[in-house]
Parts: sequence; structure tokens; C-alpha cells
Amino acid sequence: MKTIALAAIAGLAAAASAQNFSLTLVPSTMTVDTSGGAATFTMTVFGDADVGTHLLGGAFGLAANGGGDTVQGMSWSPAAWSAFNTDGGYAGNGNYNTVVYGQLVIPGIFPPAPGSELGSAIGSFTVTVDGAGVLDYQLTAGSPFSLEVVDAVSGATQNDAGGISLGGATINVVPAPSAMALLGLGGLVAGRRRR
Repeated sequence: MKTIALAAIAGLAAAASAQNFSLTLVPSTMTVDTSGGAATFTMTVFGDADVGTHLLGGAFGLAANGGGDTVQGMSWSPAAWSAFNTDGGYAGNGNYNTVVYGQLVIPGIFPPAPGSELGSAIGSFTVTVDGAGVLDYQLTAGSPFSLEVVDAVSGATQNDAGGISLGGATINVVPAPSAMALLGLGGLVAGRRRR
């Protein structure tokens, strides 16, 4: 009986020490109209955790599943608080190489920058698209971690070494009217051949 009680207490202690880290991808729109030609939209990355007080740094990438030929280009813009950045650049086919972000915090000397509080934006991807398709985006984990946070009072840092929730987004790119007309005409021709 004692063994079961000790195991139960140890299990509760392990559950209590588990931390939740997340990166969320929030698009400026869910549908992009390319009827006037190439169009742009943004996808902002937000970081959050249930420990610490401020975002400190990390690394992540962006992977597209489908519709990558619709993407004409992409760029990354870090948030103003992120002073130390490395931009891996556009990888083609709707994918983006790893970006590294961060700030220098030394308790009592360099406090966390304003705007880096938990739940704040880390930066934004600007995506240029043309044509039609569905873009299914997913954030990818960086190395050695995707998100590290700092406590502004104690100076203690913690990262997502135990795991992180990485967000995604689906964007519908609406074709130009001429493309729609061609699709409709193709449908009429195909239907006429069957008769």
C-alpha cells in the first residue's frame, strides 16, 4: 500500500513540473484574392509558455504542404524586441529555412525588452502568392530548442526541451478570373466530348 501511495505522489510531482511551451501561427487572412495579380499576406508567430515572464529566444522554420508552386516568395521580419537574429531565407516551394531570434537579458543589468512578454509576437512571415491553391503551413522545431523564456525577477531561464506545441495555418488562394474561365471552358469541352 505504501508503494502505491509513493508512486502516486511521484506521478503528481512529475505532472506538476511539466511545462507547456507553444508557438502559434496567425495569418492576416484565411483567403487571398489573386484576381488582380500577385498578392501578399502575413503570418505572425506568437510564443507562449506557462513558466517565466518574457520570451528570450529560439529557432524554428516553416513547412508548406501542397500549393508551394503558388508561392512566389517569402520573407521574415523579426519583432522589434528581438535584437539577435539569423534569417535562413526562403527555401522555395513554399518552405522557409530556420530563423533564429533572441535578446540579451542579464538580470539587474539588461532587463527583458518591452514587447517580449509571454504571448507576444516573435515576428512575421510575408508571403507573396499568385495563381490558385491551398497552402497548408506548419511551424517546424529548431535546434537546440524552439522557445526559451526568462523570468524577469529571478533571471531563471527555461526552454522547450521537454516538448513544444507548434501551430499551423491553412490559406486558400483564389485564382484570377481568367484562370477560372479556363477551368470552366475546360469543363465544358470535357462535358461536350462525353456526349
